Amino acid sequence: MLTYVLALVVIALIFDFINGFHDSANSIATIVGTRVLSPFAAVCWAAFFNFAALFTVGTAVAKAVSTGYVQPQFVTPNVIGGALSGAIIWNLVTWYYGIPSSSSHALIGGFAGAAVAKAGLGALMWGPKWVETLSFIVLSPTLGALAGLTLMVLVYNVFQRTRPSLVNRLGQPMQLLSSAALSLAHGGNDAQKTMGIIVGLLFAVRERFVAETGLLRHFYVAQAGQIPLWVEISAYLAISLGTLFGGWRIVHTMGTRITRLRPVGGFAAETGGALVILGASQFGIPVSTTHTITGSIVGVGAAHRLSAVRWGLASRIVWAWVITIPAAALISALSQLALQAVSPGT
Repeated sequence: MLTYVLALVVIALIFDFINGFHDSANSIATIVGTRVLSPFAAVCWAAFFNFAALFTVGTAVAKAVSTGYVQPQFVTPNVIGGALSGAIIWNLVTWYYGIPSSSSHALIGGFAGAAVAKAGLGALMWGPKWVETLSFIVLSPTLGALAGLTLMVLVYNVFQRTRPSLVNRLGQPMQLLSSAALSLAHGGNDAQKTMGIIVGLLFAVRERFVAETGLLRHFYVAQAGQIPLWVEISAYLAISLGTLFGGWRIVHTMGTRITRLRPVGGFAAETGGALVILGASQFGIPVSTTHTITGSIVGVGAAHRLSAVRWGLASRIVWAWVITIPAAALISALSQLALQAVSPGT
């Protein structure tokens, strides 16, 4: 059992790495698309601020994931294993096809699907966290679009009498700051989801660790929502390393195909997205950074003119968002049933 649990912790960190790899485009696509930084410099910049979130954002989202979606008595190693399998498979499929889907919703959908496969709909904890998560599928891109649109309009008004070449030069340092803020927000919200899954697992098997000595006592979680420091550090490190490797297929979609951006547009999009994500993190709401920054980019494009946005591509991305939770839930449910057949006691 202990080997299985430790293996699941490693798999959770692999998911976190894939999350960073898959979602790195959220942080770097606009700054690469505007040519403020090269791709390599951009991923280094983003990875640094992903990890810096450890010291600034808190753990409200991690506590929500570990206690707000599935009844604790139905959380088992097989449920966690099924959840991680579904989320990883869905992330890899959408990465392969260059679709900016939500790693966050893949994990939450996978967690729910695996729990329902084990104990039926009664395994879910129907309450405010589900309402917030499902609501923010719509609200986060909407708020991101409004924030991006508003900031872009403000930029237009402030710089309306300034030469375009000077505006572009001023926009470059502004975008460095906004990209840092977005990377901080991304790391702060997304790494916490993996923390929540690991803590849910450790709390579920806590009795197995009571009698253990040595290093294993550091894995013991006395109460739901307690986040050990090693879990925080390892989760932020994993997502940062994933970001460092980058997801270039999605960078192309996010940075150039939805709308063309200049540095001031990148600044508006990143700042708008960062404000929405950081705000949600403070309230323990696990939002999709993908949804939010895509909405911000659309808002910035619409501020220029509606035809600047490739609405056909944007609509296909929205459909990917809609199916992420049920698709990941289905894959995770099948994974949990397979694990249960192989290892009924876990």
